[in-house]
Parts: sequence; C-alpha cells; structure tokens
Amino acid sequence: METKPKNWVFEDLRLQKLRQEYDQYTEEDFKVWKILFERQMPNLPKAASKAYLDGVKAVKFSADRIANFEELNAILKESTGWAVQVVPGLIDDDLFFGLLNNRRFPSSTWLRKMEQLDYLEEPDMFHDAFAHMPLLTNQPYVDFLESLSGIALKHIENPWAIQLLSRIYWFTIEFGLIREDGELKIYGAGILSSAGETKFSLSNEPAHLPYDVRRILNQEYWKDRFQDKYFVIESYEQLYESLPEIEEVLEEILNKK
Repeated sequence: METKPKNWVFEDLRLQKLRQEYDQYTEEDFKVWKILFERQMPNLPKAASKAYLDGVKAVKFSADRIANFEELNAILKESTGWAVQVVPGLIDDDLFFGLLNNRRFPSSTWLRKMEQLDYLEEPDMFHDAFAHMPLLTNQPYVDFLESLSGIALKHIENPWAIQLLSRIYWFTIEFGLIREDGELKIYGAGILSSAGETKFSLSNEPAHLPYDVRRILNQEYWKDRFQDKYFVIESYEQLYESLPEIEEVLEEILNKK
C-alpha cells in the first residue's frame, strides 16, 4: 500500500470548508445542550476520572454555552497541540484514523432534537464534545490515541485488522474505566455521555476486568446495549505503554488467519 504523507487529511476534499457555524445554532439547540449537560454533569464529580474533570475546567464547558470549537482549539493548541476538525457525520476509517494520527479530533456540529434526548443512533456533537474533548487535554491519553491510529493506518486496507483495533478503541476511548485512589472511575466517552451507563458501569452488575490487550483484541462488543464487561486501566500511561503489545498481538492474530 502506498504510504500517504502525514498531513494528507488536510487536503481531503471531504473536509474543505467545513466549519462550526456557531451563529446558526437555534434556541432549541442551546436548550438541548443545557438539558443534557445539567442531566449528566452532576453525576460525574464522583464517577468520572480526575483527568476528565480537570479537562472540563480547562476547556471551560458550561451548561449555558454550546461548545465553541474556535475557542476550544486555542485551548487545546496550548495544552497538547490537538484540535477539533469538523466532519459531516460518520466518516470512513481512513479519514477517521488519518485525522487522529494528525492530532485532529473529528466532530460533527449538529445536535439532537428534543425528542431524541434519550436515544440517538448516530453520535451527535454533544457526545463528541462533552464526552471526548475534555480528555484531549491529557497528554498520555492523546499520545495513545495518535499512535493507535497510526497502527490502524498501517492496516487500513485490511478490514479484519481494523475490526480488531476497533475493539481496543471501543474498550478504552469509548468504554474504558480507570482505577484512581483505589476506586473505579470513568474515562470512556460512551459512558460519560450516558447517565444510565454511568451508573451501570460502576455497579456490581457488569464484570470489571484488568486491562488486557490480548483479551480485548479477542473480545466482541455490543453497540445496542450496555456492555457486560469493562476493562480497567491503572493509568493513562499504561495505555500508551501497551502500544508495542497491541502491535505484536495484532500481528500474531493476523498471521494465524
């Protein structure tokens, strides 16, 4: 496969002229953001990772203002060198991982409607911003995200490899737990944006398993219900340090197929 230059995504026609049109948000949009923010944020001081809570303060999210990407990018630039890149919605794997490998987090700009407060098939801007972006201020976390995406780009033409790596992404970035001061905390964005799963994931109902690269690569996940197991890291540095093992076990599995 021809290797693309690292900055190829910025020349992609799918991204040209895409901006957050902040002045186009409606009264309903601001109301939806406020309802979702005020419904979930009170659950998080005792449930979320300290890195996430610190990140919320750093990016200055509040109930009364929809996240402003221009302001956010200025903060992220000074913090970790990352930025938010507006995308039209769900995007292809090559563009998704290409953005992440260029320290750009893909995000939609549309918000769900009032009648969609409790269920949404496709992640909207509240999920992308509220749940993901505060942790973009954490250096080991974004280093892991960038490098994991680099591994994915090496295998971008192999659907089986991408499926395997999506399990790592799913059980860490989207549905990961971390142990802090002996207590389970949430850092996965899929949990952080869900009041129901926030409570469920920390309860005694699901299994809480130590972070295990080999097991995760062999573990399927569910998109239409709460997970029955969550993997627990001890630090964000552990994620970054596991990258060589991810590559090694991935190659081992691919060579057996």
